[in-house]
Amino acid sequence: MKRKITLKHIARELDVSISTVSKALKNSEEIGQDTKEKIQAFARLYNYRPNNIAISLKNKKTKNIGVIIPDIVHHFFTTVFRGIEQYANAKGYNVIVCVSDESFDKEVINMEMLANGSIDGFIMALAGETQLKNDYNHLKEVTEQGIPLVLFDRVTDEIHCDKVIINDEEAAYLAVKKLIASGRKKIALVTTEGYLNVSAKRTEGYYRALREHGLEVKPDLVLELPYQKEDDKKSEAFFKNRSMDAVLCVNEIFAVKSMGIVQRLGKRVPEDIAFVGFTDGILSRLSTPTLTSVDQHGELMGETAARMLIEKIENDHDQEEEESYETQIIRATLVERESTLGQV
Repeated sequence: MKRKITLKHIARELDVSISTVSKALKNSEEIGQDTKEKIQAFARLYNYRPNNIAISLKNKKTKNIGVIIPDIVHHFFTTVFRGIEQYANAKGYNVIVCVSDESFDKEVINMEMLANGSIDGFIMALAGETQLKNDYNHLKEVTEQGIPLVLFDRVTDEIHCDKVIINDEEAAYLAVKKLIASGRKKIALVTTEGYLNVSAKRTEGYYRALREHGLEVKPDLVLELPYQKEDDKKSEAFFKNRSMDAVLCVNEIFAVKSMGIVQRLGKRVPEDIAFVGFTDGILSRLSTPTLTSVDQHGELMGETAARMLIEKIENDHDQEEEESYETQIIRATLVERESTLGQV
């Protein structure tokens, strides 16, 4: 069975530019006859078929941007979308948003639906199931056709494209370091499955802070929860049966729910247990007590992603064989509130 090939494969095999391949397959007179025949023969041999959807997308500017986010429950993703929309609108672009609901299949369907010539490029954060499957072929197909893509927050090294992230590992490290400086010594972590890259990095920061400050790393002080399903019994058992004086949570939903559990168990926040979460959204400001939180600067992340994508769209030219990509790192900041008693 012959493999599915792209313009990039043909260009690499025949040692010519992608632009030369594209023009030869269109029978352009700009390409010499010998080169043209060689490229066309190679394409026939490997049964090359152009991606008409991607070609339509690439050749027709629509002034529309497609955005795919994992969910609309987490405040963080709504703030990123706000940043994208504000910047894009100011540049004359419209934004079409789809929600993958953490589903690989929905993510693929959303990309196929949007990539029908109605948008100029994508901005997206990977669904949890996509990271679990470690399957990024739908993204590779788009990028190999030269379609601009910017990944934010949940990203992967498997895809060569522009990316926007925060300093997840360092942000968690600094949060735990400040908890330690305030006298906390039994610090727990509430996180998600390790295949979610942001949670994995925050977990690394948690462990590094403990090790560097001479505190014992205790696996039984780490609570790993499903990223979607509720598991209140597991959380209640964790906090009931373990001794701790501080908790780092990888998102604010985990933090607010955990604070509620320990308070129902008769513990005081922050006198008995201090809490720090990630996101700094509405829940952080309205919880009782209010939550000390790592601000991920979602609007700035969205604005940055939109700027990077629009620059790619407007500076688009396919004559370059290799394209350069960059990863922008937004530095998170700690917003101090009542859940740490002013000690962080």
